[in-house]
Amino acid sequence: MTPVWKIDTPARLRVTSGLRYDVVVIGGGLTGLVTALLLAENGIEVAVLEGRRIGDGTTGASTAKISLLQGIRGQRIRHRHGASTLRTYLDASRAGQQWLLEYCAGHGIPHQVADAFTYAQSERELAFVRRELRALREAGLPVEFTRDVDAPFPALSGVRLAQQAQVNPMSLLQNLAADVESHTIPIYESSLVEGVSVAATGDHLIATEHGTVRAGTIILATGTPILDRGGFFTRLVPLRSYLTAYRLPHPVSQAMYITAGEPTRSIRTVPDPDGDVLLVGGNGHVVGREDHTDDQVAELRGWTARWFPAATHLASWSAQDYLPIGELPYAGPLLPGQDGILLATGYAKWGFTNAVAAAHVLVGRITGKSPDWADVFATWRPDELRSLPAAVRTNAAVALEFCAGWWHLTRPATDPLRTPEGTGRVERRFARPTATCTKGGTTTSVSAICPHLGGIVRWNPAEKSWDCPLHGSRFAADGTRLEGPTTHSLTPLSTTITGQETPP
Repeated sequence: MTPVWKIDTPARLRVTSGLRYDVVVIGGGLTGLVTALLLAENGIEVAVLEGRRIGDGTTGASTAKISLLQGIRGQRIRHRHGASTLRTYLDASRAGQQWLLEYCAGHGIPHQVADAFTYAQSERELAFVRRELRALREAGLPVEFTRDVDAPFPALSGVRLAQQAQVNPMSLLQNLAADVESHTIPIYESSLVEGVSVAATGDHLIATEHGTVRAGTIILATGTPILDRGGFFTRLVPLRSYLTAYRLPHPVSQAMYITAGEPTRSIRTVPDPDGDVLLVGGNGHVVGREDHTDDQVAELRGWTARWFPAATHLASWSAQDYLPIGELPYAGPLLPGQDGILLATGYAKWGFTNAVAAAHVLVGRITGKSPDWADVFATWRPDELRSLPAAVRTNAAVALEFCAGWWHLTRPATDPLRTPEGTGRVERRFARPTATCTKGGTTTSVSAICPHLGGIVRWNPAEKSWDCPLHGSRFAADGTRLEGPTTHSLTPLSTTITGQETPP
């Protein structure tokens, strides 16, 4: 499942042991690259460590809408934190949007200006539309209510915000990476971080798969923090959602759309010399808690075929985002009062404004020049107690998934060679929970225990991956770590290729 705008570029060097930098940014997505660039512009020595390749994470799989109208986020923040906090959140989002659009304009990065709509696809969703309208108007955003949503699919009415924007995320990332390197800032790819400790000198020791790197300050720009200290995995809900792309034979509305309720439909177009490309996304769920992920993709394709019958399918893929249980994103210290390790997370699928704003907050903490709206990103807030009921519900669900995963390990072991192509299963072999799958003619058995906190992984048929239902760690069919809070891969047990078994 490869995003439609994936770009093949030469691989960058891996990190080598023994290096030291004032600041090391872990993660080469939008947050990490903007942070590194801003630090470099402030004369700070910095390096970027990326576990895979630039664009392999959430940013490169995004719809890349740069919008202040963000579904029904406004009313949720207003309900939890009040009108003043919503205004501050919008100030931060506006600053992120403005910086990004100015950057695109200044570096010749193509982007499109488009109206954004949050629309009701049923009578039940009209109340959400009206509440969003009231919340955003109260916060000073110039939104409009419209009964005329120019779309070929069911849209009863909507909130409209004019002059928003969209971009090709890979074009943006490649330009940012080149700009970072032009400031003599190294970007190391295929350099997975496995842990962090503190040296006697006060430096942080970053253990990577290729050796140890020293840093005065560490910034975690990894989607969800890869260090458990601070317990942010208990304050985030990992969400997986799906995107499909289609070639259009004739032009359609260039506006950006998202539903006010479920099932989610997120829609935009991408200009292309061979004919515009339509993106349709949605059908999100908590990572690892949906057995029939292939049905989610099929449902999106069926919906598109109904309302855009002339569209030709090009690609399908998915992306992972993190919803903060307190509704507001985080950017700041991993632990209270300690600025040695900073993080940014919890963008709730709106990273193309939030990530840029978060980068400015992180750099502000290092340079002493924090934005006026930085407090809305605080990682440790006095009002976090308001989120206690949501935290209890979220972590109770995690506990149930943990117990259910181990409870169901009663299936008798079977012959791994009988695992059909494209399928996977979890069973107990002797005392060992084992995950076995077949992909591309290769049958692989790995430990079914997630290295993060011991959850039992589940097979994701749409992406041919192993997903943990606890906190969103994901692994390739052969057990290689893909993303999430874990820093290690699943333990390999055996591999069978064309009938010949080989040990790990």
